[in-house]
Amino acid sequence: MLKPALQLRLGQQLTMTPQLQQAIRLLQLPALDLQQTIREALEQNVMLEAEDESEAELPLEAAGATGEADHAAPDAADAADAEREAAAESDPADAADDAWDEGAASPGTDSAWSGDDRPQEFTERGETLQEHLGWQLEMARLGPRELAIGRAVIDAINDDGYLVDSLEEVAAVLRPELEAEPAEIERVLRVVQAFDPVGIGARSVAECIELQLAQLAPDTPGLPAAIEIARHHLDLVATQQLALLRRTLSVDEEELSRALALVRSCHPRPGSTIQPTQPDYIVPDVFVRRGQHGWAVELNAGALPRVRLNQGYAGLVTRAADHAVLRTQLQEARWLLRSLEIRNETLMKVARCIVQRQSAFLDHGEESMEPMVLRDVAEAVEMHESTISRVTTGKYMHTPRGVYEFRYFFSSHVAAADGTEIASTAVRAKIKKLIAGEDPASPLSDSRIAELLAADGARVARRTVAKYREAMQIAPSSERRRVPAR
Repeated sequence: MLKPALQLRLGQQLTMTPQLQQAIRLLQLPALDLQQTIREALEQNVMLEAEDESEAELPLEAAGATGEADHAAPDAADAADAEREAAAESDPADAADDAWDEGAASPGTDSAWSGDDRPQEFTERGETLQEHLGWQLEMARLGPRELAIGRAVIDAINDDGYLVDSLEEVAAVLRPELEAEPAEIERVLRVVQAFDPVGIGARSVAECIELQLAQLAPDTPGLPAAIEIARHHLDLVATQQLALLRRTLSVDEEELSRALALVRSCHPRPGSTIQPTQPDYIVPDVFVRRGQHGWAVELNAGALPRVRLNQGYAGLVTRAADHAVLRTQLQEARWLLRSLEIRNETLMKVARCIVQRQSAFLDHGEESMEPMVLRDVAEAVEMHESTISRVTTGKYMHTPRGVYEFRYFFSSHVAAADGTEIASTAVRAKIKKLIAGEDPASPLSDSRIAELLAADGARVARRTVAKYREAMQIAPSSERRRVPAR
């Protein structure tokens, strides 16, 4: 029979306190997400304020200290007000315009945040490709039947601008509300193909290029040959068989060059020119500059949240029972500010360690990249690998060579001939450099590239070269071959 009993045991247990959870969460946030988080905290916690917050929003006791200074201001403001009143009496319309311009030029003071500094054209929602085509369809003066068919055709166009469904599939979509033959749908498709952007609604790359060439003047030099290339010989252009193409078209070298220039000027994905999404902004977290004693790292002050403790409200908090909510918010505000300090300190430690280990990359480029993994940085800064992973995710470093994510500097390694290790990023850079300097008539094969890398000190297998080449979206040697026209 079991009997209840009390036992005392000693043990250790790792507990995630709310403060630690908040510090970890802020640590892994990118700069823009961190600003959004701080903006929400400013709206919810009265103990926090932005550093550029107006003095009018401080408590009455703090605001009263600035009252005498306001009365002691020069009379320039009174003179400006008098001038504004006189202008209102003479011409009310001009005064209203001045007030509108003045209000639009000065930021509002009813918000604790400084506002959105993005360009205006990106703050407005862009239209999708279907919306862009639908607007033109409504202006095409078609009957109700043709409008219904046109909407079905537009719905079958993908983001690249191609008609992905067959005419029979479009007819099936219209049933049972509307019975339409493929020939009728074809006629409406021709109307849609005349819309902007040019080349929209094509069913193949050849048709897309032909639609764009049809917009040119008939007397354009090389146009007949370009249309013939688009219809039947795009495969010869892709494989660079220019001599065979010239003989097939029975044109001279100058005529072929003009035709190819027209074909290559066409956009293969016309639908992609209509971008409904807003661009993604990259805000660097740190700046790397060359100083007198080497490379120096500093935090991006513009990306840091400008927030501080509201001393006016904090000074009013007492031990009274009715101040319990304020005391809680005061503690949360202090935790948040401390978490931001920890985030900045950790970010600087990791950034300095990366710059120190990759100084050769900053001096000479990708070919001098050193192999580095998360464990190397974790041991150097005496932190856990998971912490380094959080810090390097979504954080960016502005260097003289460009803006790079922290994770860019971490890469695997391959063995070198002298027993050392070479970063895979450096190997990719070497492969790209070899291919860029090859003879177009006799491109380097993967085996030959592996031999050249081995001679340079990097032992890389042929399949590894092929893997890196495909990752960089470089075609194989058979497709890179370019035979000059004769």
